Amino acid sequence: MDSEKTPIYHERQKLQFCLLHALNNLFQRKDAFTRSSLDAIAEKLMLDDPDPNKRSWAPFSLVFKPHHNSFTGNYDINVLMAALEEKGKTVIWHDRRNGASGIDLDGNGGPDDDEEEEEKQELFGIVLNVPVKRYAGLWKSRHWISMRKIDGVWYNLDSDLAKPMAFEDCEDVRQFLDYLMGHGGEVLLILNSKD
Repeated sequence: MDSEKTPIYHERQKLQFCLLHALNNLFQRKDAFTRSSLDAIAEKLMLDDPDPNKRSWAPFSLVFKPHHNSFTGNYDINVLMAALEEKGKTVIWHDRRNGASGIDLDGNGGPDDDEEEEEKQELFGIVLNVPVKRYAGLWKSRHWISMRKIDGVWYNLDSDLAKPMAFEDCEDVRQFLDYLMGHGGEVLLILNSKD
């Protein structure tokens, strides 16, 4: 019964604001984060940096900041981690050598190991950072993608897709993650913080 399904929120790609779109898609809310909130996080990271060279002014520093580009976005991992910490989430970088089989997609987010149950944290979602080539391979960059389990179904919420892509099952998700890791993709597990 489609009328009972939760609507899936999905922002589409604009400029290089894929981190903004990935975060809003992850949280399933239009303004979970805004361009100005991510810019503020990036500015705070720059001011908090002990390296004075990163705070010095140069003609290009109006546009090319240490953690983002003022006009196009292109936020880095530091902005992602600080933004998620503000929302009470923990980020775990998944070791690609372990493959996707070590990710518990059904419940707890930590690797499937011998941790005691109370030590594990619930998996909120997954953020990917993947290499991309655009303009016939002339432009090489990286792209942020979020994945989330909604009503028991995992979705690829990539802002480059026309609509969210549902995975058939957890094995389908693992194959997708293994493929991306095999092609230079990074997998970040987003966990609900312990309270």
